[in-house]
Amino acid sequence: MKRFDNLTDPELIQMYLKGNNEAFATIVMRYKDKMYTAIYLMVKDRYEAEDILQNVFISIIEALKKGRYNDEKKFLSWAMRIAHNNCINHFRKVKRNPVIANSGNRDIAEVFSLNEPGADNKIIHEESHKKIRMMIDTLPEDQREVIILRHFADLSFKEIAGLTKCSINTALGRMRYALINLRRLMEEKQMAL
Repeated sequence: MKRFDNLTDPELIQMYLKGNNEAFATIVMRYKDKMYTAIYLMVKDRYEAEDILQNVFISIIEALKKGRYNDEKKFLSWAMRIAHNNCINHFRKVKRNPVIANSGNRDIAEVFSLNEPGADNKIIHEESHKKIRMMIDTLPEDQREVIILRHFADLSFKEIAGLTKCSINTALGRMRYALINLRRLMEEKQMAL
C-alpha cells in the first residue's frame, strides 16, 4: 500500500472504481482512525463503534459504485457525514439519546500515533487525556460534538456546520462556549495543559 500513499483521494477513488481494491484499502487506512474516534466518542461503545465503522465503509463503497461522490467533495468530510448519519440511525434503533463518553476499553491516545515517551511522560500524558475526556463528558451535547468533530476528526467549521445542520456561526459559537467551559473546568481543577 505504500506505493499509493502519495496519491490524492480522487485518484485513489478512480483507481478503485476501475477495479483496484488496494487503492480503496489505502483510503481506509488513511481515515479509519479519525472516523473510528469520532464514531466511538458519539456512541460510547467500542464494539458498536467498530460495527458502525464497518457499515460506514460499506455505505461508502455502495455510494462510490452508484456514482454519488464527485471529486469536488472533500472525501473525509463526505465520509464523516455518512458516519454521522450512521450514528444517528444507531441511536434511532436503540431509542436513546446520543451521549459522548470517553471511558471504555480504548483510549483516544491509542488512536493517534504518538511518539514513545519515557514511562513517566507516558503516565502524565495518559492522566491528562483521562482528565480531558472526563471534562469533555460534562459539556452539553452540542458543544461536545463540535469539540470532537474539530479536534478529533479534524473537520473545518464549514464541514461541521454542514454535518450538524447548523450555521457556521452557530458551530463557532458552540466551540467558543465549549472552550470557555473547558477552561473554567481546568481552572477549577487547577489543571494546566
